[in-house]
Amino acid sequence: MTTIAVVSAGLSEPSSTRLLADRLAGSAVAAITADRPGGSVDVRHVELRPIAHEIVDAMLTGFAAPGLAAAQATVLEADAVVFVTPVFTAGVSGLAKSFLDVLDKDAMTDVPVLLAATGGTARHSLAIDHALRPVFAYLRAAVVPTGVFAATDDWGSPEDAAALDARIRRAGADLAWAIRSSRRTPQRTDALPETVDFASLLGGLGH
Repeated sequence: MTTIAVVSAGLSEPSSTRLLADRLAGSAVAAITADRPGGSVDVRHVELRPIAHEIVDAMLTGFAAPGLAAAQATVLEADAVVFVTPVFTAGVSGLAKSFLDVLDKDAMTDVPVLLAATGGTARHSLAIDHALRPVFAYLRAAVVPTGVFAATDDWGSPEDAAALDARIRRAGADLAWAIRSSRRTPQRTDALPETVDFASLLGGLGH
């Protein structure tokens, strides 16, 4: 079974950040199951808003309260992570960055990660690359090439919605490929050639 942790740092309920996170998770699940028919995917959601106070407390005390500890465990035990944050004044939310700050700096090494963000205007679209991707590079995560930014307009007209759908599908396929190629994922043995033992090879020489 493949486990995906979907982290949403939205600050409102309902949240466009959570909506984007759900659609990205669905796209990844579809791509993974298409690649491995019969395989199963366990999607585990981590909402940061309900544990915001615990995150701040952990930054001040170094101690993770139960809610935060459970969220950290969900992320660190997953085969892959979808991380979605709102963007304010061209930067990721403080809640999202604070959660990353209280993770062990070595715990996400080689974990496949899909990054996404939401914002009011497309002017914030570069925040994924200049504000979020460097943090995961420091954590040595395996970030997929396609990041998805959704502005307010992307939820509106059919043309914009279709373009967003295409980016979501591409990102899901990228994450599926990253999981398949990950050094953290046991490689499929059915793809390896059958090994012939040495005695059988020697026996074949006599014929």
